[in-house]
Amino acid sequence: MSQSHNEKIDAEKVIQRNPHGNFKEVEASRPEWRSDAKWAFTQTKNPKWQPGDGANDNGEWKKHAHIDIDPYAEGRPATFNYKLLISAIIPRPIGFVSTRSKDGSSTNLAPFSYTQVINHDPPVFIVGYAGGMDRPKDSLRNLTETGECTINIISEHFLEAANATSVNAPYGVSEWALTGLTPAECKDVKASRVKEAIFAVEGKLMDTKEFSSRADPSKKTGVLAIIEGVRFWVREDAINEERNLIDPSILRPMSRLGGITYGRLLEGIEIPRPDWEDFKKQAEPAGLAKAKEDGQ
Repeated sequence: MSQSHNEKIDAEKVIQRNPHGNFKEVEASRPEWRSDAKWAFTQTKNPKWQPGDGANDNGEWKKHAHIDIDPYAEGRPATFNYKLLISAIIPRPIGFVSTRSKDGSSTNLAPFSYTQVINHDPPVFIVGYAGGMDRPKDSLRNLTETGECTINIISEHFLEAANATSVNAPYGVSEWALTGLTPAECKDVKASRVKEAIFAVEGKLMDTKEFSSRADPSKKTGVLAIIEGVRFWVREDAINEERNLIDPSILRPMSRLGGITYGRLLEGIEIPRPDWEDFKKQAEPAGLAKAKEDGQ
């Protein structure tokens, strides 16, 4: 067993993402999965909202003070910041990243919730990896060696399999075989895409940025990978005729919350972006169109 593999096991003990003792007992006490749950649009909480109305929680926000947290406070472990941030910055997309080693002898498939799309022309995605280049995760090693990957979006129908790829299996064990997921060929990269995925992206590495610990600058704590999307794959029943809109009721994406929690997306609301010419008809008579020094 490699040193990095042992470190991964130890890290899980320190982080303690699972807040339960016997998780299966806890899970059994919960309502069953609602297979009949349908995607639907709802109204906003306050469809009659007007300029200046502010929050719609009936003033609940006024009842509570805030506390400040110094992420570098003496005695505060870095894992506290990790647990705090992944419970606060939610929901997060999950980049289900597939890579292949340079010689083609090994593959890797793993979920990364430090993932986002940041540009559309060119299509640019970012994936955050824990640890440094000195001891890279298998996914990062493959990505930097080949400059290629696929990013697959996790949907409800293969959540369990996707989560299973995060198992701390030794190097060389196939995540594809362990989970029963299906590799599919790509056109521009050698790494396989996940055939079960409604949406997948063929990607090529543009750049990386390594981060150092504030407490110990000699320790590398993370790597940001910047990836250009060079080809998209969408299941035919999920895309519109113009090939520019995916149906969320078919995509059924899963999001990452804090700890070991995932989020299921079942409802959406629509709010048009306001146009100033219309907005000011209500804002100006109410005296809300103030200069910034007065209106903050």
